[in-house]
Amino acid sequence: MSSGSLTVFHTSDYQCGAPFVPIAADAMIRLAEEIGPDVIIASGDLTQRAKNREFRQAREILDRFGPVPVVVTPGNHDVPLYRAWERAAFPYRNWKRFAGQELDSVTRLPGATIVALNSSRPRRAIVNGRLSEAQLSFARQAFAEAPATEHRIVVTHHHFMPVPDRKGGRPMPKARQIAAAFEEMRLDAVLGGHVHQLHVTTTSGLTGTSPSASRAPVPLIACGTTTSRRGRGEEVGSNSLCVLRFSPEALEVTPYRRAPTAPSFEALDKLRWPLLRPTGLS
Repeated sequence: MSSGSLTVFHTSDYQCGAPFVPIAADAMIRLAEEIGPDVIIASGDLTQRAKNREFRQAREILDRFGPVPVVVTPGNHDVPLYRAWERAAFPYRNWKRFAGQELDSVTRLPGATIVALNSSRPRRAIVNGRLSEAQLSFARQAFAEAPATEHRIVVTHHHFMPVPDRKGGRPMPKARQIAAAFEEMRLDAVLGGHVHQLHVTTTSGLTGTSPSASRAPVPLIACGTTTSRRGRGEEVGSNSLCVLRFSPEALEVTPYRRAPTAPSFEALDKLRWPLLRPTGLS
């Protein structure tokens, strides 16, 4: 990692279990080895039914990335759906065995702070998600303790803007207020999944914010399903992931897609946003 640069390998929705596609996982690992990222993101739904054997499979996949830091966050599929008693009493029992005790976490890398916020709500919203004010305060504090020039990233599973074909379900409640909070934190990106198709937009669609020296829209990057058969929209039967390259001046996003019968992921057209301010400037 050179000064001010960061390469992020963004994956999501492995859905280990019945929908899992081993060839897609192999292709994902090969691409990661080729890219050589500074950090791996797995933004939720790593299992299909939150079973121990599915979490073991997910752990084996993540371990294949080697020594690269990995940031994970739960999705709605990572808590029990049909085991209602477990969902009510111990919804994160298997997740914690897999990922540890923290549901909200802070990962600090040279030049970057990544905050993962658990948006799943097994007792309130089985499919849709939520973020609380306490979680936003947790993120604010984490970024307040970071150097002013670091890149700032939030990872959460659920989405904030509807996908064009409306097949991703309802966006998270209070999305506008949360988007405004993200802008105030001066994030460089928010990464998620859930919608099973690549969807890239910015918080300006919620807040109306125009780029300025004091506040700028934040890219919202929803990855499709990286290793399952549950792609939607243009990604039916396909898989996707994103590679994000941060520099002091810009964020460049390269989406990758694997066609249903293809052995590898192929790069799509790059997207680019200028960073209109020194990252994290207070």
